[in-house]
Amino acid sequence: MNQKRTHTAPELTLAGAVWRKSSYSDGAGNNCVEAATFPSLIGVRDSKNPQGAALVFPRSSWSAFVTAAGSDVFQADGRV
Repeated sequence: MNQKRTHTAPELTLAGAVWRKSSYSDGAGNNCVEAATFPSLIGVRDSKNPQGAALVFPRSSWSAFVTAAGSDVFQADGRV
């Protein structure tokens, strides 16, 4: 008998997450990114739309992005 296996990830619930606003927020509620930490993930959302979608990244991927962004790897003209 040939059984097809389906693997699904457990649902991530963002309810009750503690969201922190970026230190680069302009103070007026504009241009803000918020992040929430989970055991192995980082959630990121637009603070102007807290009920909207959130992006979720593995901690290692988020850490690599933050390190690259802080080291001027990304050029203003879009080159990496």
